[in-house]
Amino acid sequence: MSDFKAWWEAREAPLLIAGPCVLESLDLALEVAEFMREVARQEGFFYIFKSSFDKANRTSLGSFRGPGLEKGLVWLAEVRERVGVPVTTDIHETHQAEPVAEVVDLLQIPAFLCRQTDLILAAARTGKPLNIKKGQFMAPWDMRYALEKARAGGAEVVLLTERGTTFGYRNLVVDMRSLVIMRSFGVPVVFDLTHSVQLPGGGEGASGGERKFAFPLARAAVACGVDGLFMEVHPDPDRALCDGPNSLPLAEVPAILRVLKDLHGVLVKHGIS
Repeated sequence: MSDFKAWWEAREAPLLIAGPCVLESLDLALEVAEFMREVARQEGFFYIFKSSFDKANRTSLGSFRGPGLEKGLVWLAEVRERVGVPVTTDIHETHQAEPVAEVVDLLQIPAFLCRQTDLILAAARTGKPLNIKKGQFMAPWDMRYALEKARAGGAEVVLLTERGTTFGYRNLVVDMRSLVIMRSFGVPVVFDLTHSVQLPGGGEGASGGERKFAFPLARAAVACGVDGLFMEVHPDPDRALCDGPNSLPLAEVPAILRVLKDLHGVLVKHGIS
């Protein structure tokens, strides 16, 4: 099993967090995790599988939410054991922190909940590394307060993830300055290239997305010196049960990662961090 904390201490390879938005089935989770593990290995990324057991913030009540906590944790444990990769998922309520921490290597705080003090503290008290996603409504400067909450709760390992900022109705924009600002807090920063091209609520009862802009934004983020990338991937995004319009097809991922790793290598070569 790859050790996320070892990556944290060395940070020699760029981090890659990727998987289907929601756990649709165990077979799909295993398929994606195995594919991404091999691609990440070939391209020199440290890989963590991500998928949600419950999407508690879907646009519509009728949207697919996932298998739920109990079954979802069984599936995540299967992925971790059988594929041999670290896993992460998001939590939405304080009571979920402890049981989820028993299975995953990294706890994720969703963007909509990054100001929820009790949730951050509950996650931090588990002792697991945290990934706090910046809210679409948040200024990057204000994420230092979320970081302070996590540290006050006892978290030693914290990532901050950029996923775009609200830009009028049903649109997001990425301010690349936020990547630099959040890195100045002394923690690794991850760029979520697929959620950043989401169109919240833009699908009439579901979120839309413009995946064609994900790769260009990722190139810009890597050039800014981010420590990792977050992406939602799926064998057939147009048939995904969640976030299909902004998810990347698995078939396109190898070429994308190859370019991003080469770009990262240019920065390393010139001593830019």
